[in-house]
Amino acid sequence: MDDTSQIQPPASFADLFRSRAGVLKTPIAEVVARYELCDDLACHLVEQAQTLYHSGNSSEEGVLLGFHSALAAEGSVVTAVEAGWVIQRLAELLEWKAPRLPDGAESA
Repeated sequence: MDDTSQIQPPASFADLFRSRAGVLKTPIAEVVARYELCDDLACHLVEQAQTLYHSGNSSEEGVLLGFHSALAAEGSVVTAVEAGWVIQRLAELLEWKAPRLPDGAESA
């Protein structure tokens, strides 16, 4: 995406910032910064998700949906669509099935 950055957000993340015509609507530096934040957040949540799951409080899906609910709430550091991407990434890192998120929350 950007020859000056070593960090290349995956298409699944960059698509969150594209118009229907496929044009990037946000400066690339901001997309990279948002990607770093979201990917770091997903990585950070791995241990917490495993702890919640193994404590017997919920199913894999329940853990992921609980995190999504918190991340998509007003005042969160991430937007609703970014929250959806974080949960998809978290599921990938945990090797869990990604949950069906509420309408409007699916990542691109």
